[in-house]
Amino acid sequence: MSSIYDSRQRLKYIFIVTAVLIAIASVVVSDSLIKNLANEERQKIEVWAEATRVMTNENPSLDMNLILKIIQGNTSIPVVLCDEQDRVLSYNNIQVPENEPETYLKEVVQKLKHKNDPIVVDMEDGTYQYIYYDDSIILKRLLIYPYAQLTVVFIFILIAFLALASTKKAEQNKVWVGLSKETAHQLGTPISSLIAWIEYLKSKEIDASYLNEMEKDVKRLETIADRFSKIGSDPKPEAVDICLSLQQALDYMNTRISQKVKIETQFPASPVLVLMNESLFAWVVENLTKNAVDAMEGQGEIVFRVEDRKTNVRIDISDTGKGIPKSKFKTVFNPGYTTKQRGWGLGLSLVKRIVESYHGGKIYVKSSEPGKGTTFRIELRKFKA
Repeated sequence: MSSIYDSRQRLKYIFIVTAVLIAIASVVVSDSLIKNLANEERQKIEVWAEATRVMTNENPSLDMNLILKIIQGNTSIPVVLCDEQDRVLSYNNIQVPENEPETYLKEVVQKLKHKNDPIVVDMEDGTYQYIYYDDSIILKRLLIYPYAQLTVVFIFILIAFLALASTKKAEQNKVWVGLSKETAHQLGTPISSLIAWIEYLKSKEIDASYLNEMEKDVKRLETIADRFSKIGSDPKPEAVDICLSLQQALDYMNTRISQKVKIETQFPASPVLVLMNESLFAWVVENLTKNAVDAMEGQGEIVFRVEDRKTNVRIDISDTGKGIPKSKFKTVFNPGYTTKQRGWGLGLSLVKRIVESYHGGKIYVKSSEPGKGTTFRIELRKFKA
């Protein structure tokens, strides 16, 4: 059974094929019209040239009114009549300035020479005249028409893609939020049960250290449920010392990762206040730490570095792992991207969502070198009192 996303994928291809066919048809039809109109205009100029030649013969048997009508009938095609030395004898449909008109006409003649092939007029006295002409305004507009059509087709494709992409993203967000809230809801019942069992066990003769560890794990489950419940909502950010928040999250992770992994921190001496939701941001730190540990295969060094800037705060997370190819710098944040055999590929996607959607910040791969390690950079807004 095909999914709704497969249907949309097919719809994208249909849009592309339709748009390409429209573009090809537009260009072919427009090109045909342009050629036909250009031929008609040349034929008009040839008739105009013949009328000009006949008029100079002063044959009394000719209908001069008809000849004059033909000559005056050209109201749209710019044309210049020259002798063999390119001296301008007459012109039509050309706006000539009052200052230095001869110089201007010479420049026009030079341009028209490269525009269309001249029409040669045999004056039957051993001399020749030459007619140079330009395209009419209608033809010039028609030359632009295919580009206008292609622009419209391109806009049509762009709007279609944006509409499909936004719809797909909205549905993905709904699924994401629904799963998160359902997970938080499902966790609520066993957590409540565990809390009750711990209180019951406290009344029995059981080693208190065991119960303390159980309480820590239950607290952890409550934190996870709280995080999932916040997905899809708009948690209110608070002014938090980012260095202290990072240290607390790393203290928790230190006891839950390989002892062969060393975590180093490089923080400013004074507090650095950032607007954020501490619970969700701790999730970011945990995911990035786990990601780094996996990249180093449980052995190496992770450095968290905080840089206090005028407008924002930069957090660099560097590891000594296997690195990321440059072509994958953006792909690693896509849902489903994973290098592990048993991974869902949601860790970095979740990190990006929390940093950008809930904190208005940025996260990206600052640098990476295969075999040497990777540095992720987070940029967050500073708190301004």
